[in-house]
Parts: sequence; C-alpha cells; structure tokens
Amino acid sequence: MKLQGFRGGRVVASFADPAAAWDDGAVAWAEGRIVYVGPAANAPDAEYTECAAGTLVTPGLVDAHTHAAWVGSRHDEFVRKMRGDDYREIAASGGGIKASARAIAAASEEEICAALAARLRRMAALGVTTVEVKSGYGLEPDQERKQLAAIAKVASYTDVPRVVVTFLALHAVPVAWADRRAEYVATMAALAAKVGRNKQANFADAYLDANAFSIDEGRAVLGAAKGAGLGIRMHIGQFQDIGGAKLAAELGAASVEHVEQLDDAGRRALAEAGVRVVLLPTASFVLNQAPPDVSALRAAGLRLVVASDANPGTAPTESLPLALALGVRLYGLTATEALAGATVEAAASLALGDTGTLHVGARADLVLWDLPHEYALLQPWGTSRAVRVFRDGQPLVGA
Repeated sequence: MKLQGFRGGRVVASFADPAAAWDDGAVAWAEGRIVYVGPAANAPDAEYTECAAGTLVTPGLVDAHTHAAWVGSRHDEFVRKMRGDDYREIAASGGGIKASARAIAAASEEEICAALAARLRRMAALGVTTVEVKSGYGLEPDQERKQLAAIAKVASYTDVPRVVVTFLALHAVPVAWADRRAEYVATMAALAAKVGRNKQANFADAYLDANAFSIDEGRAVLGAAKGAGLGIRMHIGQFQDIGGAKLAAELGAASVEHVEQLDDAGRRALAEAGVRVVLLPTASFVLNQAPPDVSALRAAGLRLVVASDANPGTAPTESLPLALALGVRLYGLTATEALAGATVEAAASLALGDTGTLHVGARADLVLWDLPHEYALLQPWGTSRAVRVFRDGQPLVGA
C-alpha cells in the first residue's frame, strides 16, 4: 500500500474543531483514503511533498447548492438588474429561468456536458472537490431528462470534482403548460418518482415562493420523490415566506436554501427536524436583498451551510471562496461558521460523512493553498490561491 501526503506548513483537519490544526502538520493517504493527520513529528513513513512555511493544507471545499449545468448567458439581465429592474419583472418578461430553459432546449446533451465539465474544472481550481449540481433549467420533462443525463455523464468523470445530482423538479412552469399548471405538477411528480426509482439523482428540489410554486404543489412532487428514495432539498423564503419550512420539517429535508424570509416558527420547525440551512450570499448581493437573520438562525440552533448558487442569472459566479467572503462581510458569519459551512456542514447536507474533514478513513479530498492560515481563505482575493487539489487522493489541479 503506497502512502503519499503533505508534511510541513499548517494542516487543518476540520474547520469545526479549532484543536484539529497543526502549524507543523502532516496528512497521509493511500488508496484514496486518509490514513494519518496530525503533527508532522508523528507522521508515518510516506512519499511526502514537503510544504513550505506559510502554506496551508485543508479539506477540499464542498459547494452544496449550484445550478452549474447551464448553457448560454444572461448578461443582458445582469445589466437590467444593475439599473434597478426587479428579478420578478425580468422573469415575467421572458427572462430568468425561462431564458435558461430556452438555451437548454437548443443545446445537445454533449454541449451541456462540455459546459458543465469546463465549469467544474474551473471550480476545482478554486479548491472545490465536491459540487451539488441541480437540473431545473429543462422545465419540460424531456428537457429535464436530457439535463439530468448530461449531469450524470459528467459525474462519471474522474478529472472533475465529485458531483451530487439534484433533480430540481419544480423551478418554473414552462410556457407551453401555462394553462395546465395542475397537469404539469402531476407530470413532474410522476417524473420525480421515476428519477428516484431509476437512481438518476441523489436529491429532489422545488422552488416554493409566492412567485413560484405553492406548498401543496411542493408536497405533491417532493412527497413522490421521497417515496422513491430521493433526499429532499428545498428553495424557500427567497422573496416571501409561504410556509416552506414547515413542509421541509414534515418531509425530513436535508436542507432548505436561500431563507432570506423566514419567521420564528419556521426556524424552530427546521431546528427540531435537523434541517440544515444553505445560505447563498452571492445571490443576495446580486439581487440587492437584505440578508437572512443569521443571529436568529444561530439562536434557533440551526446548522449553517454556505454555497455559491452558481447560476447564469442571480449568482453569475463559479466561486465558492467569493461566497465565503460575502457571507462573512454581508451576512455577519464568523470565520468558523463560514469555513465549516463550506466543508463539514455542506458535506453533511449532502449525506457525505466521509468528506469535508481530514479524519482517518475519510476520502482524501484536500487542498494545498498558497496561504498562511485558514482565515486567509475568507479574504476576497479575486484569484485562485489553490496550488494543488486532490479528489480521492488523485490530483485535479497541480499534478
């Protein structure tokens, strides 16, 4: 069994545990799994890369909410937002999700694969080793199947971050179904059940808001998805709190996402059910929204995740480090909350207990950074500081 690893520099095994860090540390792995992490003085014999002083080794970042399988561009909408047009007005005029749906419809599966794979490789260069990727830009059942097939194909690649697939079953009503909304919801419920039975995704998701889908519509689709074995994630409270937290608790969701609008009862329901909250500060920044009440989320005992929300409209970025910087600056997250939220908490929200930390037996997903300390990850560098990135012990960046 060949051992390899890093030795020297600062090694952080877990962002959730301040004691799990060593200024002269080491980490070793074999066959894709961590076999040692701790002080360099106690490290086993291995083929080590000697790290210079002022470098940092951490778990790979985990981006737990993205729409990364998009094609095309919505730069025109960004200009409209910057001059003050409301996101909902843009959507009503044919932009937003429906614009991305037109682009998906015009693209081949191969073109979606190429766009997604290229995007994931750029994310890897920023230190990301696991990415949740949602469908939801197909809208039409056949187009959703095409988008899911493309995501699944890219998930089989070994030179990109690990992909966790989410079927975003309710995102917007397609134009052709505008007068058949109930039929559309029933069709998507049936498709969610089929996706689950065929193991084409890990999770199902739905966008529940005043301008999107109702609680009853969400229950119909997500209930079918859960019955077929899919985990549940939910977009709730982005613009208005319509009671999505209660449904998330009822369904035992893994996470709720956005939550700019969420009342005390909703926070309590989520906490009691153990549902994690995924914060998306880049979207709040682009949409000029007030952030969620993070102090109230903390007080409720909720576990916090930070994600990029990578998408072509409301979070046109591929940078989880940027989301971390915005989370600290705009949301008031502590350094520990932000860093844990993009590693151990994000991994837990994706049911990946063997990622997000560098414990013995965990996957060897790790990053060597040209940075002196983990807090430096929270500074908005505007460029990558990742020198080498490994997934399952194999190099994604910096062979």
